[in-house]
Amino acid sequence: MIVCFMSWSNFAPLAAQVGQMFHLSVSQRTLLLATPVLLGSIMRIPVGILSDKYGGKKVYLILMAFILIPLFMIPRVHSLGMLLFAALLVGMAGTSFAVGVSYASVWFPKEQQGLALGIVSMGNMGNAVASLTLPYISKTHGFTAVYNFLMIATVVIGVIFAICCKEMPVDKTKTMRGALAVAKESSTWYLSLFYFLTFGLFVAFTNLTPLFLTGIFRFSAVTAGLYAALFAGICTLVRPIGGALADHLRPMGLLQWVFIAIIAFSILIMVSFNSEALFITGIVLVGLAAGLGNGVVFKMVPYVSTGNTGAVTGFVGAMGGLGGFFPPLVIGWIHDWTGSYVLGIALLALTGVICWFALWKHFIHGDVRIVK
Repeated sequence: MIVCFMSWSNFAPLAAQVGQMFHLSVSQRTLLLATPVLLGSIMRIPVGILSDKYGGKKVYLILMAFILIPLFMIPRVHSLGMLLFAALLVGMAGTSFAVGVSYASVWFPKEQQGLALGIVSMGNMGNAVASLTLPYISKTHGFTAVYNFLMIATVVIGVIFAICCKEMPVDKTKTMRGALAVAKESSTWYLSLFYFLTFGLFVAFTNLTPLFLTGIFRFSAVTAGLYAALFAGICTLVRPIGGALADHLRPMGLLQWVFIAIIAFSILIMVSFNSEALFITGIVLVGLAAGLGNGVVFKMVPYVSTGNTGAVTGFVGAMGGLGGFFPPLVIGWIHDWTGSYVLGIALLALTGVICWFALWKHFIHGDVRIVK
């Protein structure tokens, strides 16, 4: 998953360079950052279902072979239209999340799912690894070398996975209709809303942090990449902690504090665009809260529909991915309109308020439970 997520987030640490190469405006850059997220989000639903039905190992290997195509294309295109098309295709790498969770969840009992899936989901670290490595490779060896590196890494890891890992047990009697039945569960949609905020925040800020730092505080691409890696790393490393806490404490109670923290730290970011230290502090604290929230939400996924973990993961993961798709677009448009990022961050805080209210109304005040 680390290797796949490196490909999924390849444009974020290279945004300044790609923007210069193709003469992109802020809104065009944010469109490029958001495009891979779109397909990687929507396709998590069918890919998760296919993993449940045919086996995560098979689906994972086919996926890794597919993403070699856009990785080969990206350094060889010469127009924004073709670049966006290649970005759309490389978005399939984001579906690795649904495959990974489906594949790993079958090996552990429910009382260990929070920690186990939290560890598996540390594959999100690929965003941080991309931010750390890709700007340096591009600076020292050239833009094309970045994608040669990603292709080689994908092939090597794919071969290791094919040789060393066994296929998961599957129920071949499952039907697409049966898997899609999880959409009838209200809990699927509430978890989707919560993940829209927490994971969407992780994806969006991993992509936007280099844009903020290079555009507002005039950081170099390499330095901005280091801070983006710091954000992604914190968000990823605390995810198993959130899952482990949710194994022992009531998940909905934990989520309430996560949403309150996201609202508070978003407000901190809003008022800190003139202060480098405060801005970076706000980014780090938001990453901490979002990472814990990601772990808590996915602790609850296996309880929604037994035997359809891949399907639920697909729905919830798709919404989380869309949570990473819309903010860069909206923030880019608002910046072009107002010349400021403040209103865009205010919308993030508002989303946190909506999630908190939904949580309080239906799970805390309403005492609706989906876990034991």
